[in-house]
This record gives sequence, C-alpha cells and structure tokens, in this order.
Amino acid sequence: MTNIEAPKVVKKKLFSPVWLLPLVALALAAWLGIKSIRESGVEIFVHFPSASGIDVGKTLVKYQGLTVGKVTDIAMDEDLKGVNVTVMMDYRSTPYLKENTQFWLVSPKASITGVSGLDALFSGNYIAVQPGDGDSVTRFDALREAPPLAPGNEGILVELSTDRLGSLDVGSGVYFRQIPVGNVVSYRLEGNQRIIIGAFIQDQYAHLVKKDSRFWNVSGMSIDASLKGIKVESESLATLLAGGISFSSSDAGMSASHGDSFVLHSTEADALGGHSLELTTTNADGLNVGSVVVYRGLEVGKVTDTRLTDTGVTLTVFINNARGDLIGQDSRFWREGAEVSLGGIKHAARLITGDVIALMPGEGNMQGSYVLEDKAPDFMYADKAHLLIRSDKGQGAQVGAEIRYRNLPIGEVIQVKLAEDLGSVEYQAEIQPEFKRLLTRGSYLVTESPVSLDASLKGVKFAVGDTSTLLNGALRLVSGSGGTLSDKDELRLYASDDEALAAKAPTQRIKVKLQSIEGAGIEVASPVYYKKMHIGEVTQVKWQPDADVFNIELAIDSTFNRLIGPNTLYWKHSAISVDASLKGLKVDVATLPGLISGGIAIGLLQQGEAKNPGHLYESETLALAQANPVELVMSADSRLAAGAPIRYQGHQIGEVTEVKLSSDLRELIAHAYLYGEYADNFSREDSRYLLEDVQLSLQGIKAPEAILTGPFISVLPGNAATRLQRFKVTTRAPHYANVAEDALKLTLERPSLGSLKAGSQIFYRGVAIGAIDGYALNSSGSQVELFAHIDAEYRHLVNASSVFFDLSGVSVEFGLFSGAKVQTGSLETILAGGIGVATRAATAGSNQLGNGSRFVLYPEAHEDWLSWAPQ
Repeated sequence: MTNIEAPKVVKKKLFSPVWLLPLVALALAAWLGIKSIRESGVEIFVHFPSASGIDVGKTLVKYQGLTVGKVTDIAMDEDLKGVNVTVMMDYRSTPYLKENTQFWLVSPKASITGVSGLDALFSGNYIAVQPGDGDSVTRFDALREAPPLAPGNEGILVELSTDRLGSLDVGSGVYFRQIPVGNVVSYRLEGNQRIIIGAFIQDQYAHLVKKDSRFWNVSGMSIDASLKGIKVESESLATLLAGGISFSSSDAGMSASHGDSFVLHSTEADALGGHSLELTTTNADGLNVGSVVVYRGLEVGKVTDTRLTDTGVTLTVFINNARGDLIGQDSRFWREGAEVSLGGIKHAARLITGDVIALMPGEGNMQGSYVLEDKAPDFMYADKAHLLIRSDKGQGAQVGAEIRYRNLPIGEVIQVKLAEDLGSVEYQAEIQPEFKRLLTRGSYLVTESPVSLDASLKGVKFAVGDTSTLLNGALRLVSGSGGTLSDKDELRLYASDDEALAAKAPTQRIKVKLQSIEGAGIEVASPVYYKKMHIGEVTQVKWQPDADVFNIELAIDSTFNRLIGPNTLYWKHSAISVDASLKGLKVDVATLPGLISGGIAIGLLQQGEAKNPGHLYESETLALAQANPVELVMSADSRLAAGAPIRYQGHQIGEVTEVKLSSDLRELIAHAYLYGEYADNFSREDSRYLLEDVQLSLQGIKAPEAILTGPFISVLPGNAATRLQRFKVTTRAPHYANVAEDALKLTLERPSLGSLKAGSQIFYRGVAIGAIDGYALNSSGSQVELFAHIDAEYRHLVNASSVFFDLSGVSVEFGLFSGAKVQTGSLETILAGGIGVATRAATAGSNQLGNGSRFVLYPEAHEDWLSWAPQ
C-alpha cells in the first residue's frame, strides 16, 4: 500500500525583506538631493568700475589664500557706470556675506615702495574679500583700492596730520630708532589745508607708540655745509628713495590706541620741541635765516624767519628744547661778528658765514620778544633796573634821553615805541643800580621842557635847558611813598606838574565805567552832573572796534559815593535843551564846560534796579524809560532819519537816535532804543521790523502820519526764546503778519492779478468777511497766488462747496434783441478791486476747511451761484 505524505501548510509572511531596497534607495536619493542643494553655493552680485582683469570662469574669490568663490557671469550696469559681476560663493561663506563685507580686485603692482599682489603673478588676478558685520545681503560695491588694513594684519593704525605730503606714498616706511616698525597705508585730504596719513604699526612694535609720541618726516637727506665741512644725514637708503616717517616716545607714556591722531612734523627739531621768540633790531645787516644763536661757543638755536616792521627788523629765533632753560625774563641778546685787530682776526669764519647772535642767560619766565643789541652788554647790566614808562602821547623824549632825580642823571631811555593797541607811547628805560630804591609805588615822571615860558601879571619868566635836554629831551622822576615796584609795574609820564596833579586827583575818587553806542558830545574832562551840580568828570573815552561801542570812565568825588548803586541811571547832558509849547518857550543852557565838551547827568530810580547798569543813554527820557539799545540794518536808499519813532499798531515803543552808512556804503545802520516796558516782546529773534513810508493808492493813504514826520519803523512782536540786539529792516511784512490767529487762511489762484491788490476785500452777499493779504507768482510763473483770510466770525460761511469770483470793474453785455446789460459792484470794488464768495451747502464736519486750502478764483459769477442759500 502506497504511503501518501500529508501536505504541509506554510503560513505566508506579511512583509518581505526585498521591499527594504527601494526604501533605502529613496532615502539615499533624498539625502543626496538635499546635500546637493545645500552645497550648491550662494550667488551674489558685486559692482566693479570696470571688468578689466576679471574673466568668467577663471577669476576666483579668495580669503587669505583660500578659494571661496568663482566669477560666473559679467554684465554691463544699467546706467553704464560699471559692470555687475556675478559670483558663486561657497555655501560655507554664507554667514560672512554681510552688509559691510568688502570686495576688491587684487592685481600685481610694482612701485618704488615695493611690490604688492605678487601672488597674482602666478594665479592671475583674483577678488579678495574681507568679512564684515550687518544684515545679510547679496549685492555689494567693490572697493577701488585695497583697504588700509588687509585681513589678518595685527597691529594699530594711527592718523598723522600734516600740511604737505612731500615724497611720502602708500608703502613708505615708519621707523623707530631706524628700525622699520610699520608703513604708510593710506592718505587723504581733509578740507583744503590738511592731509591725513594712515600709518600702520606692526603688532610686535605697537607698544612703542605712546600718547605723547612725536612723529616727523625723514624723507630725503639733510645737508649742512659750513667751514667745518659738509654734513649729510639720511635715515636710510629706503627713505631716500621712497620717503619715510620716524617717531620717538617716552618710557612713561601711556600706550596709544587704534585710531589715535598725531601731528607729523617736518623735521626732528620741530617734533622734539623748542622755543620760538622774537628779536627786534633796527638793522639786520649780517644776519639772515640760518644764522645761529650761540652760548659760550655752543650752538643753541637758529634764526628761522626775518621780516620788516615799521620800526626796523624782527627776527624769529628757534631755541633748542634742551637749551630752553637758558632763556629768562632778563636774558640779553647781541650781535657778534669777526673781530679784526692788530693782534689778529678773532672768529675768522664769521667773515664768510656772517654774524652770530650771542646769548646771556637770564632768570624768570621766558618772554616772547627781546631787543637785539649791537654790542655785548656791560657787566653791570644784571644789577640795573628795567623800567616801563607809559604816556598818552609822545613827550619829546628820544632814545638816550636822561632820567633825572633832583637834577642828577640816574638812568636813560633805551627804547621808544607805540603800544600794541596804538593807544599810548611806551618808553623802556634803565636805572643805575644805586638808584633803584627811588622806584617806589606812587612814583611818576615829568617831561623836562627844553624851553620854559611863564607869563603872568607879575611878569615874564623865560628859561632854557642844557644841551642834552635840547637834543634828546629829559625826564624828571618824582619818587612816591609806597613800596618797591615789581617787574610788571609801570610808571606814568606827564607833560607837566599841573597835568600830573590833575591826573593823580581822580585816584582818590570813585571810578565808574559806562558803555555808549555813540561817542558824540563826550570827551575827556567832560563834566558829570547830579541835579545840575558838578560832581566829577570823564577821565577816559575809548572806542572798542570789536563791539563797536565806546567805553567811558568817570571819576566821581567820593562825597557822592551814595549816588552810585544798582538804581543809578546815566544819560548825556544836553548843552542846550529847548522845550516849545503853547505855554511858551523854555531854553535850558548848560554851564560853560558842558557847552564846550559836553557832559553826563546822573539820576536815581525811585523803585527797583536799573535794567542796563553802566549804560549811557542818549537822553533823560530814554534813561527813565529803561530803554534797551537795538541796531537796525536796512538798504542804503532807505529814507530814515534820527528821531524817527518805532511804533506798534500806532503806539510808540521806541525811537531812533542815530543813522549812518556802513563802511562799504551798501547799508544804512540805525542805532535805536526800545522803551523798557516793551523791549521784551520786540527783542525776540522772530520780531519783524518794517520801514513805513506814506503810500497813496485807490485803497486810500497808508501811513499818512509819515507825510509830516517822515518815514518811521513799525515792529511786530515775536515769540522765540532767543533775544537779539540786531535786526534786519524790510519794507514788506509777512502775508499774515497782521491777521488774527483764529482767522481762516486761504490761497486763491488765477491767471493774472488784474485790479486786485493787498487789502482788496472778500464779500459774502455784499458784506465784507475777509481780505487779500498778499500775492505772488507760483513756482512755475503760470498762476498768481492770492493769500487771503476769512475773519473768524465768518469762517463758518466758507467750506469745501464755496466758490470765489472776481467782483472788480464793470461788466457790459450787449445783444441786438436783448439790449445792453451793465453790471457793476460797489464803488469800492470798482476802484480797489474785490472778490465775491458763494457757498452751496451748509458747513458741516465733512466739508470744513483748514488753513492753507486752495481755490480757483473765477473771472465772474454764474447766475446759479447767486441763488445758493444754504441753511
């Protein structure tokens, strides 16, 4: 019997491993796709001035020798001002493509300062990149030149300012004790006078640059030729060819920081410092630029400049810094040349090189100017007293004039010159050592007259001085009773004993200093009055050109010291005062001194303090009104006279006291006063001053009072916080200057002005509700703009539905069948012009107008406009 095997039942698997292969393939493909997209690079665009040296597919982008991109396309700029270079950057450079990233083209360059871009000789031109900060961008502008500091350079960059570049160039070396420590990386102009040089100092030498470092130019060579030989100096061969900069620093100075600024001196001597002073002489024969200053045979300085002056020659001398301690207040300088005698020639070299300047050291502080003497001083000089004598005018004393005490000579005058301010005469004098004790405080000098004449009722006395007095003059010393004079003290010189006594008397009085915008009528010796009583006089009147004011000094008798205080007022005392009225004629005449030399009056405020203490007013009225001075400037053809009032809406708030032409004859300058109670509102920066004169027109007469009084000044108040004392006067006020702030301000436009003028009224149903304030052409000149306003109480009658039309003149219509039709406005609109307005809808929130709204001005009204009647 055949055995039959039972069938085996195999259970089918749900997932076959074969299906893993397509899944793995799909994942691998996705990863490769993402990797390909991520590493495909970033496309950017760089704008270059030209494509010279750049090739598509060849020119690379490098950062410190590492290739980070390649040029893929070049296209012209749309405005033809350059080319746009498309660059495919490595995907890893994406974080560094920022707003301040810089690109520039590197190509090989050779100059006298060296070779740059040497690697480009082998690899070809390439584009260098320097990462920056900012937002991520894809468009950049390439630099025309490489930046001063290339990527990877470590050190500090300092700025040097100079007025001349000389032979310096980019690449010139920077040296410290002839060791190269850096180089010049850039230079640029600052304004039109200074050059700023960028100098890079390598990191290992950066500590050598201090805050007090001194830099100087060492380009080229220095040649010093004399009888001693020829001396040639140069920093190095490199500086001779390419220029260079050297510097020195102190050991204790603070280290400089990146970006610090220094001055680049022309020479080492200028950089390391020294002292400049002036020597004055009447003759510089044998001396010129380069002449040396010597002390005991050693050179301590040189003459750097010579110039002519009104009194002779001034030499500028530069003393080496190391020898500056030799110069003191009483140092002396004199000329020394070769000495030829029977015994031989001393200093023979000076026969060729010229004279030198010898120096005697001194004590005290260095002075800015010294006298250059013709010969060496005597050994007694250090013991002599030097004296400065001052006089208001020359008294006839010359150089060599004797200074006497009790008719014995005790010194002499060694120099006579005008003071720097040209206001007095200065005499330099020497007093013998044994008489120095006579120079005490309170001393003064009097001119000895060569001829004396004294005529009186008792007879005539005539005396003649000695020969020395006749030739050079003489000064007599009157010793005081105070302490010893210091070196800075000076003595006064008077023409006579009477003048000295008159001048000494005011020293016992109270001194008062005033300022006045005018000097007319006041001079030295003018009397000072209080209630017509003579209490002092003017001792000085001096003009200050910078401020264009007069400084006036008074001497008041000490008896009246209670009059001088914060409530004291000062004004000019008129020689003759006339008061004419219906009551009669009153004439007040000053005393004889006041008639001859003018005078000043003093008054007191009953309450409060003077607002302008120390100011001299033009009249008593201005003084009591506490007036503030102002200066008004206008065109030279303005008709304004002294005495003209300053008005605001018809009220006088000030007056003009003086009118004069400017120095260039182009302007008229008026000195005026604003009464104190009004000065605050009309002294502000935005105050407006107008010249008002009579004007006749169809609208009437403007400023009719000017017919009798002449032109005057009108003023509009200001609101600015800043206050001024000088204002420009115009002839026309701003359009809305006299319009209330709550009025509605509009602009109307029409092709021509017609008969309309400033002041022409605007009518609504025949009632004037506003006016034209001004007019002007628009910017293109195609229209006339009329600046108008609607009074605040009628502004609800005008809105966006309003229309404006011309009411001026006469309108005539004529037809064969209809006949003639004549339309006219009022007589006022026929003569002066006028504008009508009609409104269609009532004013509501949706059609309200604001200031500055613009409307067309129609030549005439439509019939239906006149029927509009909004509720």
